[in-house]
Amino acid sequence: MELDDTIAALASPAGPGARGVIRLSGPRVWETLNRLFDAERPDQWSTTRVASRHAGRLRLADFRSAVLLDVYLWPNSRSYTGQPAAELHMVGSPPLLESVLAELHNCGARPARPGEFTLRAFLAGRVDLVQAEAVLGVIDAHDHRELETALRQLAGGISGRIASVRNDLLDLLADLEAGLDFVDEDIEFVSRDQLLDRIDSARNVIELLLGQAAARMRSSGRRQVVLAGLPNAGKSTLFNALVGRDTALVSAVSGTTRDYLCAPSDWNGTAVELIDTAGWNDSLDAVTGQAQRLGWERLQQADLILWCNAVDFDPPTRQADARLRAELIEQQRPLLLVQTKCDVDPNHNGDVNGLQVSALAGTGMSELIKRAVAQLAAPSSGGRQLLGATASRCRDSLERALGTLKRGRESAATGAGDEILAIDLREALDHLGHILGTVYTDDILDRIFRKFCIGK
Repeated sequence: MELDDTIAALASPAGPGARGVIRLSGPRVWETLNRLFDAERPDQWSTTRVASRHAGRLRLADFRSAVLLDVYLWPNSRSYTGQPAAELHMVGSPPLLESVLAELHNCGARPARPGEFTLRAFLAGRVDLVQAEAVLGVIDAHDHRELETALRQLAGGISGRIASVRNDLLDLLADLEAGLDFVDEDIEFVSRDQLLDRIDSARNVIELLLGQAAARMRSSGRRQVVLAGLPNAGKSTLFNALVGRDTALVSAVSGTTRDYLCAPSDWNGTAVELIDTAGWNDSLDAVTGQAQRLGWERLQQADLILWCNAVDFDPPTRQADARLRAELIEQQRPLLLVQTKCDVDPNHNGDVNGLQVSALAGTGMSELIKRAVAQLAAPSSGGRQLLGATASRCRDSLERALGTLKRGRESAATGAGDEILAIDLREALDHLGHILGTVYTDDILDRIFRKFCIGK
């Protein structure tokens, strides 16, 4: 972590291009550039104190004529790295860029190491570790969905939620310790009910993030589309029609599906993993109960739920169906209502919000796929917001923080002293700090930043 060095590296892709970019950062950026750069407006160059663009030319030993370029200069600590920084924009000729880098190195700017610019931004507090990993995610994104996930993470959405929980716990710890300071005066800064509510609120957010991390780590790269609904809603028949083969067992007997089935499919260029789940009912036998739990897990991980109900449902079944569907909508799960078996009663008006299909007749199938793909492509606040690398790093810390908060809540609920709960809160704060980077070791930083390319 030689932060006093001035570093330089190519920031644009290798190979020829219309424009090449070389990046510098460090305390001697100005001094280094002054040895090579002649600005078209020397008065503006010598007096600039804010971020600005300067046209000019570089003097290079390997070139008889000067090289025209633009210098984007951040002369103070308000740059990405929190240090004086500059970007040199010129024609993207590999021999030219190599010569410019060689001259910069001769002038005292050493070659940057992989990820060193982002590392300096982290150490300066410009980004946290979650956002730093998102920089790598943007670079390595293979498709539009991965890019969107990385950009959301880079924008600080996940960091903001974790930081908000951490700040709430810091405030709670402050209230507890203030009460301990005034224990002889019988002053209560936070009531026991408020204490439990604030711990529960933090636990709920951490559980949600932990679920997202687990789902992201298990992701096969395909969008997960889950068929759900009551028994005899036509899910398995629809599943077979969508995957193009008889994979699921189909029967008129209620509750035929007792486990979930998965099959890959391609919907107009969108790779999906289609999942058929057991029908929801109130049976409490062991097998059905396990099937329901497995189905619920799949619903929580779904990118889209195809909620199936049949046109031939009787009124009590329709009421039960509406109640379960309302619960999913209240949880803001991504849902598309599909009304199956429309060939049974072609004159049935159906649900005004549902798409009517017949898996046997093929009615509405292309429209179903079209709507599903459109909904999968739409931005959603409930979608996965963690990169795989971040999820794997954060999962252990989230689990430890959650376990510590559960232990602390149990202690508080049973009347344990505030000094015991304060210890648990400090431990939970440390675990969350490891995620954001407020608590870190050199080993953690090395494992993250060694994956970066040079110049980022």
